[in-house]
Amino acid sequence: MLYSLNSGMSLCPSYEVMTDTGKTVCISGHRDKSIVPYVSDNSDATVFAVRKMLFSFIDIAVKRGFDTFISGLAEGTDLQAADYICRIKRAENLRLIGAIPFLKHSLAFTPEYSDMLETVEKNADILTVINDEAQMTYGKEKTWFSSPTVYRERNYFMVDKSSEVIAFLNENNFRSGTYQTVRYAMRRGRKVHRFGIKDIYGILERTGTDKERITDEINRTCGYLYDIP
Repeated sequence: MLYSLNSGMSLCPSYEVMTDTGKTVCISGHRDKSIVPYVSDNSDATVFAVRKMLFSFIDIAVKRGFDTFISGLAEGTDLQAADYICRIKRAENLRLIGAIPFLKHSLAFTPEYSDMLETVEKNADILTVINDEAQMTYGKEKTWFSSPTVYRERNYFMVDKSSEVIAFLNENNFRSGTYQTVRYAMRRGRKVHRFGIKDIYGILERTGTDKERITDEINRTCGYLYDIP
C-alpha cells in the first residue's frame, strides 16, 4: 500500500479506478502565475473572477447530471476546483477523484497549497497515483527515477476516465499541460468546456472590480461560455 507524502492518505493503483465516464468530468487549468491582473485591477478582482467562473462551470456540470469529478491536484486551478467540490460534494452527492502524477509531486508546493492539498486528499473519495515508483520525479531526460511524461500520463488518465473536460486555458499557451490535456481530449472525442483570461478581462471591462457586479455578470454569461465549442 502506498500513501500520500502530504496527507498520509492511502493511494490506490490507477488501474483500480473505475468511473461511469458518461457522468464524469475532469478539470484542468493553469497555475496562479497565469492569472495576469487586468490593467486597472489593483485588487484581487481578476483572481476572484477566474475562481468564480471556474466554480460556475462546475455548478453547470452538476446541474446537467455529472456527479464525479477528477482533479490532477496541481497548484492553481486543479486544487481550487477540488477544494470547491469538497465543499459542495455532500449537499450535491458528488464524488471526487484525486489523480496524483507521482508521489513527490507536491514537495515544492507553497504552504497555502500544501494545506489545501491535505484538506482535499482527506475529503476525496478516491486518491490514486499514476506513477507509483517511490523515487520518481519530473525530469526533461528519462532515467530510472525521472521522466518527462509523468504529468502527461496523469492528464491522459483523467481524460480517459471522463466524457467531458472543464478547462481554464489561455489563448496561445501551446506548451502548457492544460493545452496538452485539451488537445488529447479533442482527439478522444471528449467535449471541452473552457474559458481563458481574455474572457475574464471582458467581464472586468464591463463590471470594473466590484465583486458583486462580477458575480452577477458571470452568473449571466457563464452558461453561454460553457456551451461554446
